[in-house]
Amino acid sequence: MNQQIMKSEKNNLTDLGKVAVLMGGRSAEREVSLMSGQGVLQALLTAGVNAQAFDPSQRDMSELKREGFNRCFIALHGRYGEDGTVQGALELLGVPYTGSGVMASSMAMDKVMTKRVWRTEGLPTPNHVLLHPSQIDSVSAQDLVATLGLPLIVKPAREGSSIGVTKVKSAQDLRAALLAAAACDHDILCEQCIVGDEVTCPVLGAGKEARALPVIRIVAPDGNYDYQNKYFTDDTQYLVPSGLSAAEEGAIQALVVKAYQVLGCRGWGRIDVMIDRATRQPYLLEINTSPGMTSHSLVPMSAAADGMDYLALCVNLLVDAELDYRESAA
Repeated sequence: MNQQIMKSEKNNLTDLGKVAVLMGGRSAEREVSLMSGQGVLQALLTAGVNAQAFDPSQRDMSELKREGFNRCFIALHGRYGEDGTVQGALELLGVPYTGSGVMASSMAMDKVMTKRVWRTEGLPTPNHVLLHPSQIDSVSAQDLVATLGLPLIVKPAREGSSIGVTKVKSAQDLRAALLAAAACDHDILCEQCIVGDEVTCPVLGAGKEARALPVIRIVAPDGNYDYQNKYFTDDTQYLVPSGLSAAEEGAIQALVVKAYQVLGCRGWGRIDVMIDRATRQPYLLEINTSPGMTSHSLVPMSAAADGMDYLALCVNLLVDAELDYRESAA
C-alpha cells in the first residue's frame, strides 16, 4: 500500500465499503468534472477501494441508496454539484460525502455571499458592485469605472473555471462583458481588478485542524488565466515553491485558513488570492469547495509539493467523508 496514505493505518480501505465517484453532472463544468472524476476513480481503484463512477445527470440520486453505496467522493464542479444541492440530497439519503456540507457549499459557490462573509469577518477582498441582467441597459459605465477603476473584472456570481469572466479594459467594452456574464447567471459580479501576483492555496481538514498546503503562484500568458489556459494548454506556469518570501507565503496560508474556517468549510478547498503589486496586500478572490483533480489541477500539485501524491490525496479525502447531520444513537 502507498506509504503516503497516512490514515490507512487506522482505516482499512475495505471498510470504506462501496464508493460512488460522482462526476459529470449538468453544470457548464461537466467536461472538467468528467476528467476529475476519472482521475479520482482510477486512483481509488488502484488503492483497492471498491469504487464506481456515478453521473447524477444520467442516473437518479436515489439509486445510491438502493444500490448500497456507503459513501461518495464528489468530483462534480459548479452547479448541481458544488453548490449544496447534491450535498443536501446526500444528507437526505444518509450517504457520507467528501468536502464541505450544505451551507458552506452553498455560500462558497456564491461569490457575492462569500465576499459578504469575508468582509464581515474583516478579511480583505476586492471592492465590488452586484448587478442584475435587467440593469445592463441602464447602468452607467462611467459610474462603474469611477467606483471600481480600470481594468475591472466582470463575472457570473455563481460559476467556476473562469466561465463567463471578462477583464474589462475600457468602458466601451463593459456592456459585452455584462452580457457574457448574464448568459451564465442571473447575478453579475463587477469587481475591482487587483494587479499583481496571482496565487492559489489549498486547505485540508476542518475547524481548528484545517491546514494550508504550499502556495502556488500562477503565471498565465498575458496574465489571462482563463478556461483554455486552465485546462487545455501547457502555456501557464505553476510555481511551487511559489518564490514568495517565507513570511509572505506564511501570511497567505494563515489568511486562506481563516477564510476557509469562517465559511464553515471542511474536507478540502482551494482559495484564489491576488497580491497587490504596489502594496503587497493579499486580497481573497473566491473559494472552490470541490476543486479540480485533472492533470492540470492545482490541489494535487500543491499536495505533491507537501509530500502527498495523487493517490494518497484521494484516499485521505475519502476517509474524511461525512455528513452534516448524524443520526443520534438509539
